[in-house]
Amino acid sequence: MQFIVALAAFAGVALAQSTSIALPKAGDTVAAGSDLVVQIQRPDTLTGSDEIVVAIGMVSCPGETTCPSAGEALGNLLYHGSFDPDFGTGSYYPYENFTITVPSSFAAGNAQVNVAHLSTYGASGETLYETYDQTVVIS
Repeated sequence: MQFIVALAAFAGVALAQSTSIALPKAGDTVAAGSDLVVQIQRPDTLTGSDEIVVAIGMVSCPGETTCPSAGEALGNLLYHGSFDPDFGTGSYYPYENFTITVPSSFAAGNAQVNVAHLSTYGASGETLYETYDQTVVIS
């Protein structure tokens, strides 16, 4: 029983470190060749974490109902580097905004913003690697 409680606690700590895409919202319309703000949020934590890297890519998938997952491929790599989230005015979670340019070659239809995030957390330096995505519409 203690093992199950400990496992649940470790899972809770890992999930508390997870980031998410706050912007763009799912289904937002963006123009090919335009700038797009990607806001990545991370819950505030008591255990502490060290951000290592975030990578942001986009993949075009017009005519498809779903795009390949971010875990398969990031697509066109549009940013990779540091991630230093901070509280903005009125924000509930720390976040960082990244401005990327949507590839002008993207056709009208579905596209996906893909993110890969790597960090360490806790006193023992546990590693957290995650990928996630947000579908947008290219106009």
